[in-house]
Amino acid sequence: MTTKYGKLFLIPNFLSDDNEDDFIAGHVRRMVNHLTHFVVENEKQARALIKRINLSHPQAELKIWLLNEHTKAQEISGLLAALENADAGIISDAGLPCVADPGSSLVALAQTKGIEVIPLPGASSIILTLMGSGFNGQQFSFVGYIPIDKAQRIKRIKELEGVASKGVSQIFMETPYRNNHLLTDLLANVNSNAMLCIGCKVGSNAGWVKTKTIAKWKIETPDLHKQPCIFILGV
Repeated sequence: MTTKYGKLFLIPNFLSDDNEDDFIAGHVRRMVNHLTHFVVENEKQARALIKRINLSHPQAELKIWLLNEHTKAQEISGLLAALENADAGIISDAGLPCVADPGSSLVALAQTKGIEVIPLPGASSIILTLMGSGFNGQQFSFVGYIPIDKAQRIKRIKELEGVASKGVSQIFMETPYRNNHLLTDLLANVNSNAMLCIGCKVGSNAGWVKTKTIAKWKIETPDLHKQPCIFILGV
């Protein structure tokens, strides 16, 4: 007997705890109001989102599966159970599912099964920082996390600088507690005249996006420790 699968909705999350409830559009709320099955990165944060968007079902009736950095590749197929004879939603910790997020592995599997995937509109700190940078928004690459090893990190930074100098904006990030280390390496290894944009806590009331030369960042160096940040090299 062929298994019947429902639709897979990709649900945007808030970027910050201080976002107002209407940060998530009414269209999104209407599209997912019927859901009882969710695949989430973090159950506590997902339930907080579900509570704020006022689904039609009480939390006790919800079924939740975890998909995060600890999920093994061989466990992904088991998550299709969330879609058996039911629609389901993917929820990330913040921003958009499947963008710098493990949810993409389930979406990839859903695509091979012919399951309808419905991405819903929301905010991404990556795109918001690019919008505010003044850099090329027609040619850009999001390259994810920078290597932890210092030698490899410096090599990667120089590679990104080279690509950025040709007009292709290079977007990257680091684990918040290593942001200051990354910034130190950027300031020490990128040409002083090169342009660097930093988006810090983007989407929150305290968020900011600033673009300066490396030379100016050396004069006015922010403390980014444990702050969610996006970095862009561009021209």
